[in-house]
Amino acid sequence: MELNVINEQGKSTAKLAASDAAFGREYNEALVHQVVTAYMANARLATRAQKDRGTVKHSTQKPWRQKGTGRARAGMTSSPLWRGGGRTFPNSPDENYSHKLNRKMYRAGMLAILSQLAREDRLAVVDTFTVDAPKTKLLAQKLQGMGMDNVLIITDSLDENLRLSSRNLPNVMVLEVGHADPVSLIRYGKVLMTKGAVSKIEELLA
Repeated sequence: MELNVINEQGKSTAKLAASDAAFGREYNEALVHQVVTAYMANARLATRAQKDRGTVKHSTQKPWRQKGTGRARAGMTSSPLWRGGGRTFPNSPDENYSHKLNRKMYRAGMLAILSQLAREDRLAVVDTFTVDAPKTKLLAQKLQGMGMDNVLIITDSLDENLRLSSRNLPNVMVLEVGHADPVSLIRYGKVLMTKGAVSKIEELLA
C-alpha cells in the first residue's frame, strides 16, 4: 500500500510504501462497529444513582386500612406505583457498562479504519510536524496553508509546543500513536500522520 506524502503547502510530493497488513486491509463494517461501540461503552461512567422502595424516605405506616374503603390495597407510600415512591429498577453507581473486546479484534478494527481512510484519500503523511512556539495562531496558519481544517494529527512523539497550540482549535486534535483511538479516527475529516507514526503503527498493530 502506498500513502501520499505531502509538503507544507498540502501538495503530494512522494509516495510512502506502507505495509499491506496495516494499511491494505479490507473494511469490515461489523468489526469496526463493534470496536467503536466497545470503546465508547468502556469510557462511560456510572454516575447516576436512584432510590428503590427500601432507600426512599417515607413513612412505614399503612396509608389506610386493608378493607372497607373501596380503594386498592396499599401497604407503604414507598411503592413504585405511588408518586414519590422508589424506582422499580433503579440506576446504580455500581453499574458496569464495559464491553469485552479481544486485543486481536481491537487491532484488526483499528487497521481496518486506517486502511479505509487511505483508500478514501483522507490519510496523508508528512516527514515531521512541529511548530516553533506554543501559539494557536502558528498552528492554524500552518494547517490553513496545507488546506486542512478538520484534522487529526498523529505523531510518533508528542511535541509540547504542538500540544499546547492545538488546545484552542475545536476541529484539531493532536495525539501520540499510542493514544490514537477508533472514535477520533472516524470523527475527523482528515488524518495527518508523521512517517515515524506510520512505522510505529506497523510495529504496534500489524
